[in-house]
Amino acid sequence: MVHELAAYERLPQECHLTPELLRAALFGDPAGTIPALFGHVAVPDPTGAGQTPVGYALHFLNYSTWEGVHGIYLEDLYVRPAHRGSGLGRALLVNLAEIAAARGYARVEWSVLDWNTPSIDFYRSLGAIGMDGWSTFRLSGQALARTARGTR
Repeated sequence: MVHELAAYERLPQECHLTPELLRAALFGDPAGTIPALFGHVAVPDPTGAGQTPVGYALHFLNYSTWEGVHGIYLEDLYVRPAHRGSGLGRALLVNLAEIAAARGYARVEWSVLDWNTPSIDFYRSLGAIGMDGWSTFRLSGQALARTARGTR
C-alpha cells in the first residue's frame, strides 16, 4: 500500500521501500536495530478474522523542545480508494490521537501535499490546522552526502 500511496501522490519513482526495509523499521532486524517506526492497519470489519488490510498509518515519535514532550509524526495515512469515506481513515487518526493523549504527547502532526484537497478537507474536519508560515526542507541524495562530508 505504500507504493499505492506514492502513485496517488504522483511520485511512484520516489518510493524505494521493500518488504524487508519495512519489516526492519517496524520490528528491528537481525543486526539488532531497534524499531523506530510504528504502524497500524485498517480492515473493513475489525471483528472478521483473516481480513486483508485496506489502509494503514505509519508514524514515529518527534519531540517538541517548546512543549518539553514527545509528539507523533504521521508519516503516512492511506486508505484504498474503494474504502475511502468508510471511516477507516478517521479511525486511524483517532487511534493516534488516543495514543498521544494517553502518553501525554503534545501533538500529532503530518505533511500533506498542497494539491491534495480531499485530504486537506478531511483533516480540517477533524480540527487539524495548517501550519502557515512554515516550510518543509529536506536534505537527500547528493546534497545529503555533500553536507555529511562538510562540502558544498
